[in-house]
Amino acid sequence: MGKRIVVALGGNALGTNLPEQMKAVKITAKAMVDLIEDGNEIVICHGNGPQVGMIQNAMAELTRSEPEKYIPCPLSVCVAMSQGYIGYDLQNAMREEMLDRGINKGAATVLTQVEVDPDDPAFQNPTKPIGPFMTEAEARALEKERDYHVVEDAGRGWRRVVASPEPKGIVEIDTIRSLVETDHIVVACGGGGIPVFKTEGHHLKGAAAVIDKDFAAAVLAQQLNADWLIILTAVEKVSIHYKKPAQQDLDVLDPETAEKYIADGEFAPGSMLPKVQAALSFARSAPGRQALITLLEKARDGISGKTGTVIRGVSTAAASGR
Repeated sequence: MGKRIVVALGGNALGTNLPEQMKAVKITAKAMVDLIEDGNEIVICHGNGPQVGMIQNAMAELTRSEPEKYIPCPLSVCVAMSQGYIGYDLQNAMREEMLDRGINKGAATVLTQVEVDPDDPAFQNPTKPIGPFMTEAEARALEKERDYHVVEDAGRGWRRVVASPEPKGIVEIDTIRSLVETDHIVVACGGGGIPVFKTEGHHLKGAAAVIDKDFAAAVLAQQLNADWLIILTAVEKVSIHYKKPAQQDLDVLDPETAEKYIADGEFAPGSMLPKVQAALSFARSAPGRQALITLLEKARDGISGKTGTVIRGVSTAAASGR
């Protein structure tokens, strides 16, 4: 019986420029349509690190060249731009691959806003570098004129840093759910979503922040009542003692063991740690939900139990007391 699956696809897997992306989405589409061919419902959440960086750099150069005409583009708008053009390529590649296999389904991208808490502690300690390198004079000017947080980056120059708050909810969840329930393939929450928070009335204001796409995918999967969350990365399985002689690949992780490994520092921050935490969050959110961490090309085999690392929360039997 088919499953409802949210797939978190890394932004680096989409290439660092448009020609690379055009090639990458074709490979991605084949792996996703494999899952669709098996009868599953698919929602894709992608990263956007290289792409939003390219947009930020282009906008910064435009501002530098004609400062009297242009002002820096808000980060929330840059995320929206990246969602649009990545989604455009993904949905077209998905459509083409499905038609080649005789599958007649629609594919659509939803520009997605994700609500964050303006009081999230992350806003008091921004750590995510974005945009181009600058001289100290340029950085200090932006710090003064636009209230940017800036840091010196390992001797390479100065960069702006922004917060990475936790996602609280998907603003367009009803639209996404409607598309899924009418048999569409949906691309949503690109780059972790456009971070917004509520202000006066019903206004949503863009936040100068970057949401981790794996955490956003976990929230999306919960709100869609998905069966599986698949987090695709650069390794086939999660490991402990990674790249050491005693490296051990993990087939299955339960919450208690995962928490122990996290406490022991087995998973690198900014790399495998948020993936395991996001997978654990989803698996724990309701009985029967499972998460899988593996390679893109192994997604189909992973769902079949042949490879990857499966993270399981509370079983249906345990939840009912059996």
